[in-house]
Amino acid sequence: MALQKLTAVKVKNAGPGKYADGGGLWLVKRTDGGGQWVLRVTIHGRRREMGLGGIEAVSLKEARETAEQWRAVVRQGKDPIKERERLRREAAKGDNILATVAVEAFEARKAELKDDGKAGRWFSPLELHVLPKLGKIPVEEIDQQDIKNTLAPIWHEKAETARKAMNRLAIVLRHAAAMGLEVDIQATEKAKALLGKSRHVTRHVPSLPWQEVPAFYESLSDGTVTHLALRLLILSGLRSKPIRFCRLDQIEGEVWTVPAENMKARKGKAVDFRVPISNEMKAVIEHAKPFARNGLLFPSVRKGVISDATMSRLMERRGLEARPHGFRSSLRTWAAETTNTPWEVAEMALAHKFANKVEKSYLPTDFLEQRRILMARWADHVKGKMGNVVRISQNER
Repeated sequence: MALQKLTAVKVKNAGPGKYADGGGLWLVKRTDGGGQWVLRVTIHGRRREMGLGGIEAVSLKEARETAEQWRAVVRQGKDPIKERERLRREAAKGDNILATVAVEAFEARKAELKDDGKAGRWFSPLELHVLPKLGKIPVEEIDQQDIKNTLAPIWHEKAETARKAMNRLAIVLRHAAAMGLEVDIQATEKAKALLGKSRHVTRHVPSLPWQEVPAFYESLSDGTVTHLALRLLILSGLRSKPIRFCRLDQIEGEVWTVPAENMKARKGKAVDFRVPISNEMKAVIEHAKPFARNGLLFPSVRKGVISDATMSRLMERRGLEARPHGFRSSLRTWAAETTNTPWEVAEMALAHKFANKVEKSYLPTDFLEQRRILMARWADHVKGKMGNVVRISQNER
């Protein structure tokens, strides 16, 4: 070891310039009085200069100890700068475990989700099926085999859940890549190849045949909030959320305007949806008004609105396989089999998405008046008033 030449006093009082301490350790003083410790070494015939910190934070003693640690690395034949970078990356991995990055990806995506993702549906497939096994692993270390082993138990048995978990994980990996992390963004696709095609056959929500709807509708006769909500759901062709969150101020004359946030679509993509009110719908609404609380037509017994499961449980208790959402299918099948309703009108009645933006852009209207005729006819059917095939013209105004 070369003779150590510097002292604490000299470090403090030295003017601008470079001062050798020995063994490759140098003090570089600036004109402002500050300074930097630098270690000069030669590795593989190449000279390297490595900063060890400023004199404000690193004392002479600490600089000498640090310099000796890195000289030991050089004696092992390693480049000290590259080794320090490697150690920093290893340390950073602890902060970039999958669980942490997944939460960051979710937070970044919240603005696109309905209600800012408060329902938790986007995150739950990861939280339930991925993070318990992979959450503590640095995201850069996750490969297709890890993903395959994690999702294999549900790949065939819970195919839809597994698909969602895989898709969410792919989004998280892309987010990690955007953070500058070295991840394999193809890992999920490779995992799919390892898992193979799912054997699961997707089951749609079971529905009542349209011929059986009148009898069920008639049985909803006790005038309770649940019965009235189910009746309005059947008559309107809507999903349960617009029904449950129906407010009196959304109804004006013979039109019910469902706000965008209650329609099924990604946040920012949904629009207000006008529903034509048939005479039977009007009667149901009038019967429900005495139950209204804080403007809500179907309040819960305690607070808020009736739950999503309330109507489903009623059908389950009656031994029915069908569920409330299935009445949309009942309506759509009835319209196809007993009317000549144009496709666009029938799809708009259910607020279905059209195939693409171009196709939708050519539609001049939401077909409110044509839908009014269709929904009045559907109400007649639901009430048991059978009749001839109805003809609804696309051009009718």
